[in-house]
Amino acid sequence: MDIESETRKILDEALGLHGRSAAFVRATPLLGAVPELDSMAVLAVLTLLEERFGFAIDDDEIDGETFASFGSLTSFVARKLAHA
Repeated sequence: MDIESETRKILDEALGLHGRSAAFVRATPLLGAVPELDSMAVLAVLTLLEERFGFAIDDDEIDGETFASFGSLTSFVARKLAHA
């Protein structure tokens, strides 16, 4: 499973980006840079990550750094999968 591709699909779905996430690279900023990524959208992304990748996310695992960039988000997913 390609973590970056799946995470792009999740962002597109949760945020209604209509394919804009295809241009995201690891350095692409998310929080504060993607207007669609508000607090409700963060919850939607987390829910879709759990469903798609089959892991559970505890509240204390998430902070602003998780959604700082596309790379930080995909690194978070990779860490979760490694410990699942």
